[in-house]
Amino acid sequence: MININDNIESPLILKVSFNKLLQYYEDLLKHDDEFVVAKAKRVLSTAKSYPVLREGFTETKILEERKKEIGIILQDSFSPLLTKNEIKTASVPFHDLIFNKSERFENIIKTAGSSFELQIKNMPEDYRYIIACTIILNFCYGYDINFKRPFYYEIPDANGIMRYYKIMYNADFCEIKPTGTGPKITQEDYDELLDNFDNLELWKEKFPPNSYLFEGFVISNIFDITDDQSISNIKSTLIRDDGNKDESFMESFYEIFRSLLGIKDIKVGFSIYNEEENSFEHVYGVKASSYLLGNIEKENCKTTLCNWSYDRIINEHKNVSVSDIEKLYKKSEGQLPHIKKLHDQGIKSAIFAPIANENGLMGVIEIVSNKPKVLNSINANKLVDIMPYIVSAVERSKTEEENLIEAVIQKECTSIHPSVHWRFAKEAKEFIKKDMLGQQARFKKIAFDGVYPLYGQIDVKGSSDARNHATQKDLALQLTLVDKILDVIPANEKLPVYEQLKFEIASFDKAIKTDFKVDTEQQLTRFFKEEIEPLFIFFLEKKNFAKEEIEDYFSKVDTNLGVIYYYRKNYDDTIALINKNMSALLDEKQVEAQNMYPHFFERFKTDGVEHNMYIGESITKEDSFNTIYLYNLRLWQLQVMYEMENSFYQNQSEYPIGLDVASMILVFNQPLSIRFRMDEKQFDVDGTYNARYEVVKKRVDKAFIKGTDERVTAKGKMTIIYSQKEDEVEYLKYISFMQSKNLFANDVEIVELEDLQGVTGLKAIRVSMNYQKRENENTFYSYDDLMNEIKA
Repeated sequence: MININDNIESPLILKVSFNKLLQYYEDLLKHDDEFVVAKAKRVLSTAKSYPVLREGFTETKILEERKKEIGIILQDSFSPLLTKNEIKTASVPFHDLIFNKSERFENIIKTAGSSFELQIKNMPEDYRYIIACTIILNFCYGYDINFKRPFYYEIPDANGIMRYYKIMYNADFCEIKPTGTGPKITQEDYDELLDNFDNLELWKEKFPPNSYLFEGFVISNIFDITDDQSISNIKSTLIRDDGNKDESFMESFYEIFRSLLGIKDIKVGFSIYNEEENSFEHVYGVKASSYLLGNIEKENCKTTLCNWSYDRIINEHKNVSVSDIEKLYKKSEGQLPHIKKLHDQGIKSAIFAPIANENGLMGVIEIVSNKPKVLNSINANKLVDIMPYIVSAVERSKTEEENLIEAVIQKECTSIHPSVHWRFAKEAKEFIKKDMLGQQARFKKIAFDGVYPLYGQIDVKGSSDARNHATQKDLALQLTLVDKILDVIPANEKLPVYEQLKFEIASFDKAIKTDFKVDTEQQLTRFFKEEIEPLFIFFLEKKNFAKEEIEDYFSKVDTNLGVIYYYRKNYDDTIALINKNMSALLDEKQVEAQNMYPHFFERFKTDGVEHNMYIGESITKEDSFNTIYLYNLRLWQLQVMYEMENSFYQNQSEYPIGLDVASMILVFNQPLSIRFRMDEKQFDVDGTYNARYEVVKKRVDKAFIKGTDERVTAKGKMTIIYSQKEDEVEYLKYISFMQSKNLFANDVEIVELEDLQGVTGLKAIRVSMNYQKRENENTFYSYDDLMNEIKA
């Protein structure tokens, strides 16, 4: 025997009873209408013969045994005249037991298939107990806590399309009574429960299992709300902030459209409208197709659409529907561009809905089917209710994209580092506040006092000479090619002016090799562009000699520059790759450093990589700074610069040409002030005294060791520039630490520097670096040993 309370934990003991309904019929015995009285007598007579129907029962077998009598009792509630139209059931709450239902509901369940299980979708299992308790609070204690939530079923139709049904409960025919096994709820209990909805144990303490008796039944009036729910689902889906719009997300999004239109066989695509270029583009960042574009990434709108469709979508912002693409394709003989593209993709019907606001078109939503006539101008009107949500989502997406663009610009093109962003945000808020109040708004000075500077650079050694050498080789090669072409001119075609050109070539060739100056490159570029190029074009068009040689010449000449750009390209590519690799390593290591203690950081790409760091209390805005963090950052800088140079030599084989680098650190002992210069969009030192630091920073790498013509920076060595004795002591400790790890050699030297303009007393520690040929290798090499290994 199956009891309806089996395997259910609830504060309610469920008992099916028709007592309350029968009481209504007893009142109807006094009705003036004899037909109403006669019907009431029949129902009460049926119930009288089977007292269990009034007394109540918990065994499910009685529902089957007394099915006919229950049908008579519920006949007015389930009118035979409306059974094919109404969706209605009789049941007990929080249970899948249904003992009476309308014919329409029965057909809906039958259509869903034998494997379908009917479940209330938005009633979590964990909350059923608590929801039952809230009902008890209302029925037994009069507390209306307004926990009325709409419940619904999701049931597929014959085509597999999900339809949504809202459930409205009629609880007129039930009553709830305490069993006496649980505590009586007081005002104090109620107040405590109000703030503890999620505390299941507390609710069980106040409402123990089986402490109340439910007698009666509920009638569920069910309504098909598929259209409304589809609109709600689209709204929820579009509002959801989900940057990862993967295939499953898009499929669920398409399923909503299928429910809205009642068509299983549809797909949904999107196209972005680029107003500046008057073109359609694929949506990036989501797994969405564009059926207007097909496999093309971007296309002009006038090429994508016919004139009529273009005007309707772009100008009028109205839908375009094609119910039979095959028919229109044949009629137009494939001349309508969008129809041809849809036809080639096997699409048979389509709707294109413009996504537009008061500022104009933003994109197009494309709904397509491989069946003709299922999409048309009639069901296209269903989109009217959802377009406002799609428009809002696209507007939000455009705003987010604009914000992202601004963030990228800020990150890549300005010096507003995250460590100081708080200060800019603070001033920006004040600026906006004053502007909104109609006051004169000015962006205040952004400055940080008492910060310690750190500066380092890894510079390509002899970069100017290397570039000049590459330039000389390119120009010499081009002169040789021109000279050879002039040599093959037939004797009968030779003119004195050609001899004069050969003389110029010889003069330029000598200048390149023996007296290469700053303007030599410009002179030669002008010579090639203005004298040689027009002559060779004339030979190609009017003469019959040297065609292969001239074509070979032009194939080697860069079309944009007008000169051969081979050796210089190798040089430029090498510099770019060096900068890219070293910057990437420095940026990666910076993440670790910021986690140790926040500080300002910026780097610059020149012929190498430079970086500035500032650390201090005023940047962190917290009372947490200690000089230990400064010492830690100095050691970190020394270690990272070693890693950068070591990585450079490990990867030297991937660079087009072989170059050397030299590393340098500038130590400044005193704290200073920095200020953000609005005109230059970067931080700089503030004050005349502090300007000395900038002077040293700009000139020191070119300084000579006192009494020699040797530059202080050298390949294979780490150079640390300083002026105070305590800095010398500090960095010698760091060097000793790194020597213990075999990263530095034992050839530490301390040298004095020649005086710079306005700066005297500078000294430098220089120490050779030991390199690893491969990462994590235990064998270390001196610079000379490493070069021999690389060249071997």
